[in-house]
Amino acid sequence: MIVKTLEEELNLADWQVKKVIKLIDDGNTIPFIARYRKDVTGSLNDETLRKFDERLKYLRNLQDKKEKIIKRIEELGKLDDDLKKQILNAKTLVELEDLYRPFKSKKQTRASKARDKGLEPLADIILAQKVKESIKNIAKKYVTDEVKTPEEAIEGAKDIIAEVVSDNSTFRKKIRKNTFHTGQIETKAKDKDTSTEYDLYYNYAEGIKKIPPHRILAINRAEKEGVIRVKLTCDADEVLRYLNRHMLKNISKIPEKIEYNRYTTPIIKEAVADAYKRLISPAIEREIRNYLTEKAEKKSIEVFAKNLNQLLMESPLVGKTILGWDPAFKTGCKLAIIDETGKVLDTALIYPTAPQKKIRESVKTVRDLIDKYDINVIAIGNGTASRESEEIVAQIIKNTNVEYIIVNEAGASVYSASKLADEEFPDFSEGERSAVSIARRLQDPLAELVKIDPKSIGVGQYQHDMNQKQLTESLAGVVEKVVNEVGVDLNTASVSLLNYVSGIGNTTAKNIINYREENGSFNSRSELLNVKKLGKKTYEQCAGFIKVDNPEHPLDNTTIHPESYDATFKLLKKLNYSVNDIGKSSFKVKNINIDEISDELNIGEETLKDIIKELEKPGRDPREDMPKPVLRKNVLSIDDLEIGMVMQGTVRNIVDFGAFVDIGVHQDGLVHISQLVEDRFVKHPLDIVSVGDIVDVKVLDVDTKRNRINLSMIV
Repeated sequence: MIVKTLEEELNLADWQVKKVIKLIDDGNTIPFIARYRKDVTGSLNDETLRKFDERLKYLRNLQDKKEKIIKRIEELGKLDDDLKKQILNAKTLVELEDLYRPFKSKKQTRASKARDKGLEPLADIILAQKVKESIKNIAKKYVTDEVKTPEEAIEGAKDIIAEVVSDNSTFRKKIRKNTFHTGQIETKAKDKDTSTEYDLYYNYAEGIKKIPPHRILAINRAEKEGVIRVKLTCDADEVLRYLNRHMLKNISKIPEKIEYNRYTTPIIKEAVADAYKRLISPAIEREIRNYLTEKAEKKSIEVFAKNLNQLLMESPLVGKTILGWDPAFKTGCKLAIIDETGKVLDTALIYPTAPQKKIRESVKTVRDLIDKYDINVIAIGNGTASRESEEIVAQIIKNTNVEYIIVNEAGASVYSASKLADEEFPDFSEGERSAVSIARRLQDPLAELVKIDPKSIGVGQYQHDMNQKQLTESLAGVVEKVVNEVGVDLNTASVSLLNYVSGIGNTTAKNIINYREENGSFNSRSELLNVKKLGKKTYEQCAGFIKVDNPEHPLDNTTIHPESYDATFKLLKKLNYSVNDIGKSSFKVKNINIDEISDELNIGEETLKDIIKELEKPGRDPREDMPKPVLRKNVLSIDDLEIGMVMQGTVRNIVDFGAFVDIGVHQDGLVHISQLVEDRFVKHPLDIVSVGDIVDVKVLDVDTKRNRINLSMIV
């Protein structure tokens, strides 16, 4: 069942599903399977494998619950073949819960209290709809010390009937589906005279089926903050007609015909109405809103994950000495200079902004640092006092070769106050650590951003309103994917970076660092086997993603896995090359029979293709193909913008309704989804742009009071 479901959902062959399940069950990581088991999986990529792993866990959990529910109902003596078949065929946890509801142990309900008073036989008589006398007369037989009157007995019977209706899985499934497809979500302001950012939802209605994810999250937040009331509406009369039709039709030989029994029909209708209003409708509303929220969260997490992936894959600014500038007012601007390797050369504190405004002294300090360390670029954080700092920097670098860039410092303060930062820079203030982080995230975004909780990096929407566990897991998966795609230098990688390498957790990462500190630089990948608690399985999973600069083994600085070294040497020999030829412009592999050579070398065709690709360009950083950071020399203010002006910018964040672009005026401009391309419907901005893209934009509107800029990529 699980194999078949995965086949259909992910459009995979039976053999692929079975192979991937075995690889996962054998303890292989997703990055390892994606890169080094292509021949086994049919070249499934990282994204597909992560979806596979997520669905496999869900389906196994579903299967486990099915078995427990079947066992429980069997113990109650109420399991028949039809019910067992329905349970086994259930495709979701919601569907499974619907089937289990009638047998589930409940807290005291009105129906359970009525049953305890012996009123279930009366409810059965009413449901049978065969009586030919007043139910009140029949109910007299059920009057006891606990049931004082016939009317009280009838009310108890109605409570039982209402619960019977509510517990019917077929009814719930039908009503849920009908409400979702035909209902509306409606919102009303609690105080319509008070203006908030949620004005749109003060008197708002939209079809449940059509409402987009970002609106669901906005409505949820507005409701949580007490600004609006939210309810779902549908055609209740139609629902009641459906329920009555099914509860009353069994008194007629014609299924579609409802005959009226003047003694029982009114009672059943009252019970049905009560069941829908009191039990079914509130539950369905909760379920649909939970479904909408989960769907919206999933979509937002996907957008956040893709933005994060693109941010981490931004091109590093190599070969530059960078001055990191953490701007501030009262406490002064913290500076840190890093060399080409990220090593901190110096720090300083200046007060060019209000209230001190020691501009002359600050300019002299920075110019002296530029001359002393031959600084190439100044990276300014985009926080408080960033605009004022930018104006001063532009003045400082005038008539020099130095350039500057505004860097998104989201999360820098989180890092600077962390235990990790304290261990890395025990003698630095938090401001100095932040300045170092700002400089390093320009020099190598990936290496620096892995030190920060991905949720704090600032490339998502409504991230604080969604399922934090799912968000954390998804973003951790993105970081893991990127780190392994890029690879890490074993002798320079931090604990944070190593922590995301395939097969290596935090403890092993620390053990690697400890080994490096005690024994000096690693000379080979195989030396990892000397690290405490790093066994053969972990080595298998991580070795291909870790590189050693100037290694003893010539292939240890490539992405070729050690398990393929022998085959690689045989290939080189067959091609009349030596290891010294690897990476040279003269090294070309042409006109070879992949199928024939893979058989000869006893390796898969996809593995052989990857080996050849790596031999031609060993250790190539995939981030080299990404757009380079846009460096500036002059300040541009929002007041300088004119409608119709065309300029270049960098995509900083992507949300469901558009993309935010940095055009160098401190305030990112919004390119609405309708302005991304001309004459084409865009389902989502991610189909057109990525975080880090360099794009040409035209200014459509500037609102200086609200500090908003509307842009268009249709130029």
